[in-house]
Amino acid sequence: MILLTGATGFVGSHLVEVLRAQGRAVRALVRAPGAALPPGVESSVVADLADAHDLRRVLAGVEGVIHLAGRAHVMRDTTADPEAEFHRANALATRHLAEQAAAAGVRRFVFLSSVKVNGERSGDRPFTEADPPAPEDAYGRSKRAAEQALREVAAASSLEVVVIRPPLVYGPGVKANFLRLLRLVDRGVPLPLASVKNRRSLVSLWNLCDLIATCASHPAAAGETFLVSDQRDLSTPELVRRIAGAMGRRALLFPVPVPALALAARLLGQGDAVERLVGSLQADSAKATRLLGWTPRVSVGDGLRRTVEWYLASDGDQTADRSGR
Repeated sequence: MILLTGATGFVGSHLVEVLRAQGRAVRALVRAPGAALPPGVESSVVADLADAHDLRRVLAGVEGVIHLAGRAHVMRDTTADPEAEFHRANALATRHLAEQAAAAGVRRFVFLSSVKVNGERSGDRPFTEADPPAPEDAYGRSKRAAEQALREVAAASSLEVVVIRPPLVYGPGVKANFLRLLRLVDRGVPLPLASVKNRRSLVSLWNLCDLIATCASHPAAAGETFLVSDQRDLSTPELVRRIAGAMGRRALLFPVPVPALALAARLLGQGDAVERLVGSLQADSAKATRLLGWTPRVSVGDGLRRTVEWYLASDGDQTADRSGR
């Protein structure tokens, strides 16, 4: 039996299907009754993991935990103390769940962390698992603290911890910046990105969930941290062109010097958002291939095509003018 947190979220809803297709029994930990889950998936209600001090019933019969739930990166955080909120939801809740999992005799604990633990910019070479952590925001620091808590629990018990750090995850149901980019390309909005010469790692929902499922049982994964990607990094202009091509459109890109673009963004209070478009952030997932024999099942081209197909078939942008296709 696998206990899965975050089962109704972007990654979790797809992972449930992957695990079920592999014949694994799944118990979903949900915050409220009535969560939409596939037939055959058990559910247990725990409103707040950070306050959950007795999970013996939830963990009964569980051999592995996959912990996806947490407070996601927030673009415009309006909470009074974001650092405390992230720490409580991501670090404290993870420690509570891991401690009780260890006490219940759970063998494996897979934690979905973030490449932001490594940092925001990879520089002239991709990040690896051997690089010293350098998180720069409250979200990244909370994920780093959660990883440290898991290592402490594992050192004091027989719990096998596996940490996975993905970069930007895309696929059907994607939201936030990637969905905004889909909408901009679909609307035919010219983008000042032709001069950008960066490299960004991405990971599709299919490849991420495949690695998570692999780490839930592979003997060599125990005690390890893995970076993950589609293993085909793209520049931002190349990403836009691939999205446009999948939509049957021509990418509308025009050149603006990157320093001028960055300065304008800072003046408009959008410096962080533009940094994600012009900066490089690469993740080397060779360790997963070397230790686990894992390779991406879906190419970045197929992943983007499937994501665009979902977008065009959904209500992702009712106002988009698609007459130009």
